[in-house]
Amino acid sequence: MQDNAKTLDWSLPYASNRSAVMGRNVVSASQPLAAQAGLRMLLAGGNAVDAAIAAAMALTVVEPTGCGLGSDGFAIVWDGKELHGLNASGRSPAAWTPEYFEKLGGIPEMGWNAITVPGAVSAWVALSKRLGKLPFAKLAEPAIDYARNGFPVSPTIARLWALGAAKLGQQPGFAECFMPDCRVPKAGEIFRSEAHARTLELIAATEGEAFYRGELAEKMAAHSQAHGGAMTVEDLAAHQADWVGTVSQRFGDSVIHEIPPNGQGIAALMALGMLDARGVGAHALDSVETVHASVEAMKLAFADLHQYNADIDHMDVTPAQLLDPAYLAERAALIDTAQAGDPAYGAPRPGGTVYLAAADASGMMVSFIQSNYMGFGSGVVVPGTGISLQNRGHGFTTQAGHANQVAPRKRPSHTIIPAFAMHADGTPQMAFGVMGGPMQSQGHTQMALRVLRYGQNPQAAADAPRWRVTGGKGVAVEPGFDPAVVQALRAMGHEVTVEEGNGVFAFGGAQLVLRDGDHYVAGSDPRKDGHAVAF
Repeated sequence: MQDNAKTLDWSLPYASNRSAVMGRNVVSASQPLAAQAGLRMLLAGGNAVDAAIAAAMALTVVEPTGCGLGSDGFAIVWDGKELHGLNASGRSPAAWTPEYFEKLGGIPEMGWNAITVPGAVSAWVALSKRLGKLPFAKLAEPAIDYARNGFPVSPTIARLWALGAAKLGQQPGFAECFMPDCRVPKAGEIFRSEAHARTLELIAATEGEAFYRGELAEKMAAHSQAHGGAMTVEDLAAHQADWVGTVSQRFGDSVIHEIPPNGQGIAALMALGMLDARGVGAHALDSVETVHASVEAMKLAFADLHQYNADIDHMDVTPAQLLDPAYLAERAALIDTAQAGDPAYGAPRPGGTVYLAAADASGMMVSFIQSNYMGFGSGVVVPGTGISLQNRGHGFTTQAGHANQVAPRKRPSHTIIPAFAMHADGTPQMAFGVMGGPMQSQGHTQMALRVLRYGQNPQAAADAPRWRVTGGKGVAVEPGFDPAVVQALRAMGHEVTVEEGNGVFAFGGAQLVLRDGDHYVAGSDPRKDGHAVAF
């Protein structure tokens, strides 16, 4: 690492307003160098899918606090004619049974026994093969350059890096990769990872085969066996990314699309369906009436999510049952306009991250997300490879009989979700997402409400103070919330806390790309280091 010539104060003490970014080709990402990586592909004649993959690869280098080569990924893509949904989350090792974790005393947050098969690499490959234009190896060039020649660590990521190292620094391989010279990089310092560069080159040259069925798979499996894990080369070889389509919900003049379970996107659809049933929009956007209804709808949706959401092959109910208009109307009727509730799950009738969005002049639009889950994830890094691994296995439950109970070769309930909005006439409207664990479906609900119901521009929607349900009658809000609304919510029985600082953890980070005629309008969250770029 390289020290700053002098110490800079990285705080931002003054209020500022970003403008929305507009252009016929656009990339909005949570780290500026990643956004530029995507833009380079568009300038090279690639399409929005190429841009998204290049940005996603770069994010594993420049924002390792949120994603890595061992992350999972999901995508929704409008190709100009139809919408595609890709689920590239990984499944559990074959040895993972309830009995396996009984011996461990539960599912840990850290180490190899928190790691499911990583799927992000398979997402890049699947997207490129089906919808990309440029050679796959071309897409990896910016990421390889950042890894080999170094990049200046951005301020928010430097802060998260230090916090992650304090928690995970003793995990196998972590310090070797992320703490050269026995410390984490400071904001503005140059960080390099030759091992990461070599691994990206191998992934690029083999179109991911080395990662799942070759040299890299063998290294991951050997490291797992050496550190008490269950992952095998057979588990890695069995992985596949699945084209799953989307589930959707009408919301006014828009139709919101999410990836089907195991992702939590269905909770956003349920909340929006309930708000539609209640006629949300009659009151001012930031009024207590609108905020109260939104919070209550989200709590009802979460009650069902926590009971039913799982690998779709193991669910007791179908997405269609959870989104049935009659059922959502029934759930919406439980919202008391004057009182905070503490709802339980319902009974449908039979019948957590980096996010980016990209769009191009041809009309293609991409909503893409990949994540480690909790910061650096499991904390495990395979030596000599730069492969840092998620901790998605912690998303399972050990509760006997629950749809999300841990089992062999099963996907856990997943927090990371991309979203996409279509006009009711079937034309594309907006690619959007809000990274941040269980905040994501809540963020989707708030972004859809602001842009699609109230007409806010994407940057204003990203800037606006957010709320987050925290369980029971608990609601956390950002300091920018109107104190009068906070007081009114408390009078209705909401247990409101105002969370000072560190909003990047609790309230997520949004990126939005809205189509406006023959161009796009993009916003990027000020809680992160990222921005939107366009031409």
